[in-house]
Amino acid sequence: MSVAERLESEAGTYFDSALKTAAYKLLPAEYRVSNLPEPLVTLLGSCVAACLYDPALQTGGMNHFMLPAGGAGDGNSARYGVHAMELLVNGLLKRGAKRNRLQAKVFGGGNVLNGFYSDPIGTRNARFILEYLEAERIPLLAQDLGDVHPRKVAFYPQTGRALVRRLPSTRDGEITSAERDYYGRLARRPLSGGVELF
Repeated sequence: MSVAERLESEAGTYFDSALKTAAYKLLPAEYRVSNLPEPLVTLLGSCVAACLYDPALQTGGMNHFMLPAGGAGDGNSARYGVHAMELLVNGLLKRGAKRNRLQAKVFGGGNVLNGFYSDPIGTRNARFILEYLEAERIPLLAQDLGDVHPRKVAFYPQTGRALVRRLPSTRDGEITSAERDYYGRLARRPLSGGVELF
């Protein structure tokens, strides 16, 4: 199947003009494991993306989570870091990765939303991922966490290479508006297992 045919047939694939290649776009509460040469790409504000890689298998993956953990009854949604990490790790293990070979690169956790000063969401997400990796003894090779900037992240799962572009601080911009809207919907929308009801 040609790149053009795959772009047309698989949801999430697109041509990234900045990277000049086919890519797969991850949205919030998604994760993906791959051994293809095309990068996994996501946009982050206060969210975090963890990129894990098994160099011997030349396979890696990325997740995009919104909050560190949910409350009772919130289900096992990948919107929460604790579940997103388990889904990503288990997805890699199913492909043949070995836990003791996994390496991590993590990005995001920018405090892009106004009004959260004592313990902002971005700070909590960044703290969670660092504590998780330490507890799981997964080596952290690179990180770009915190600050107030949104980021575009591209991760090449076949090689473990990661690119990060910090976007202008836009506390009132498009990413901030999208995050406010999504967090508002999270507060109003109940979960049943891993399915959002609407």
